[in-house]
Amino acid sequence: MADPMPDFASQRANMVETQVRPNDVTDPRIHAALRDVPRERFVPGVRQALAYTEGPVEVAPQRYLMDARSFAKLLQLADIQPTDRILDVAAATGYSSAVLGQMGASVIALEQDADLVRIASDTLRATGASNVTVAQGALTEGAKSSGPYDVIFINGGVERVPESLLAQLKEGGRLVAILQSGPQGRAHIFVRQDGVVGSRGDFDTVVPVLVGFKKPVGFVF
Repeated sequence: MADPMPDFASQRANMVETQVRPNDVTDPRIHAALRDVPRERFVPGVRQALAYTEGPVEVAPQRYLMDARSFAKLLQLADIQPTDRILDVAAATGYSSAVLGQMGASVIALEQDADLVRIASDTLRATGASNVTVAQGALTEGAKSSGPYDVIFINGGVERVPESLLAQLKEGGRLVAILQSGPQGRAHIFVRQDGVVGSRGDFDTVVPVLVGFKKPVGFVF
């Protein structure tokens, strides 16, 4: 007798109730988007059973969906408005872009890997994310031709935030990222006010660092 099909809708609801709400994520729009977007559709078939576990989920070599807690808290930190134009950096298979698309006006899903661009495009189309456009290019360079942006969301850990991305923020625009320093990580929000970008730290977390966002190795004396 075949195994019963997993009840992914119940797993989504459980993810919100056990991993998101208890971690001070109070925005009901985030809860609704996380319940609505089928996270398992953005995970390769052999790993779908892991889609709603508490840790990051590998979707390609060295590429992950962030754990639900970190992802949801970073969404809340970005304070996304219904009119916002959003750049999703390192969109991977497109899950984060689908969620962002439920909260903002439009999303550019930036990915540099051709296979991930194809997977994200197909999956976003299949799941009805009609206000998300997938773009291919270097993650650290952003998507200047479609900017500037109200929100830039970096999907993964970084050791540095490139000036090339900060330059694509509108006045009042926010960039959120998780800065990793060795084994320690802390979410930061960068805001452009009066043409100057300032930043502040928020919550502690550890997520896998994105390739290309590591600090240059300096000389050792």
